[in-house]
Amino acid sequence: MSASRPAAVIVLAAGEGTRMKSRTSKILHELAGRSMVGHVLAAAGELEPERLLVVVGHRREQVVEHLARVAPEAVPVVQERQGGTGHAVRMALEQVGELPGTVVVTNGDHPLLRGATLAELVRVHESEGNAVTVLTTEMPDAAGYGRIVREGDGAVAAIVEHKDASAEQRAVREINVGMYAFDGKALADALRRVTTDNAGGEEYLTDVVGILRGDGLRAGAFLVGDWVETQGVNDRVQLAQARRQLNDRILEAHMRAGVTVVDPGSTWIDVQVVAEPDAVVRPNTQLHGETRLGEGCVVGPGCTLTDTVVGAGAVVVNAVCESAEVGPEASVGPFAYLRPGTRLGRKAKAGTYVEMKNAQVGEGSKVPHLTYVGDAEIGVGSNIGASSVFVNYDGVSKHRSVIGDHVKVGSDNMIVAPVSVGDGAYTAAGSVIVKDVPAGAMAVARGQQRNVEGWVERKRAGTPSAEAARRARQDGAGGE
Repeated sequence: MSASRPAAVIVLAAGEGTRMKSRTSKILHELAGRSMVGHVLAAAGELEPERLLVVVGHRREQVVEHLARVAPEAVPVVQERQGGTGHAVRMALEQVGELPGTVVVTNGDHPLLRGATLAELVRVHESEGNAVTVLTTEMPDAAGYGRIVREGDGAVAAIVEHKDASAEQRAVREINVGMYAFDGKALADALRRVTTDNAGGEEYLTDVVGILRGDGLRAGAFLVGDWVETQGVNDRVQLAQARRQLNDRILEAHMRAGVTVVDPGSTWIDVQVVAEPDAVVRPNTQLHGETRLGEGCVVGPGCTLTDTVVGAGAVVVNAVCESAEVGPEASVGPFAYLRPGTRLGRKAKAGTYVEMKNAQVGEGSKVPHLTYVGDAEIGVGSNIGASSVFVNYDGVSKHRSVIGDHVKVGSDNMIVAPVSVGDGAYTAAGSVIVKDVPAGAMAVARGQQRNVEGWVERKRAGTPSAEAARRARQDGAGGE
């Protein structure tokens, strides 16, 4: 039996998260390119629920603004006071009304949770006809967790907190993860009967399980095989652990899909990154955002790419690229910086210590070294000499330069925008180009050299330079 579309997924995200010691809401801390709650919402979204509700409380303004950006379909539900998990779910139901069908309850601080796990929870819940199905796992060390006590037919008899468990019950390694699938009508009815008669004075969702059992309804459980997936994040140490675990999962998926990751220990890839087969990722590389690697490209070592497209067969070495496009068979680096709006054509090159911003470089064109290209268009087959600068800013506005096809720009040129250099033109080394250069012309824009004979011996007497000049002069005179 396949799972149906749930009536709702309710994400509990109202906690204070004090152990994170942060001005940012705990669930907004990021790993692998998404916030914690973003990962949970992505997993929940795989179920295609009719409603996606997020219960918010602490730092709600931050959370609501974030939801509007990353999951506009999610409806925030305000929990004014921290009244427990049962109270949080009750607030959601009071806002939207009774939810006939399956209602899934999960937590906003479980970023490793998979959508497939929630889908299987729903499938088991509906196939067994349960009023509630508890998500469980077996922990290597279950100390501190609520234990699952089962009946002979596998149904859940009780959830016993660690402090209340007998020695026999403490030996049980199956624990309550804190996520559930409910029958919506049964949940609403049971929540009305949950009390605050406990040490914390709160309404606990675990009490709903006992209430439904008391009504003669079945409580089941779905055991998750990978206990790591079920772990929540409460502090920065656990956040780092979750980041490592999630990154390992992402890297494994890429490698099994045909991508070579030379050193997984030093490679970090965000969840939205796409890589084609035979792409190679070398050590100390980070791929962020919606970066895409083409077939057979090589990225690294030492690269940080964000929202960047790397074409098939391209090579990017020791580079930082942001919102850039590297064409097929192009090369970047080492030690290059491609800023937003940069596009390299097929077999183009941005070489050593080259920075580009909002620049288009045509097929086969090269910017080999020590150059800044900003707000420019370079045609096909052109070459930009070393130590050249595209002077794009006049102190008030940015201006654009255009370099034509098969142009040779000499070393140490200043291309002062707005200016254009026509197809096939040359510019002399050391020139400051402030006027358009016609196609096929040679532009020379530099002062004429003048040699002042004897200046060093007169003006720098006593220096090693003056002594070297004197010896050279005497040696030359002796040769005559």
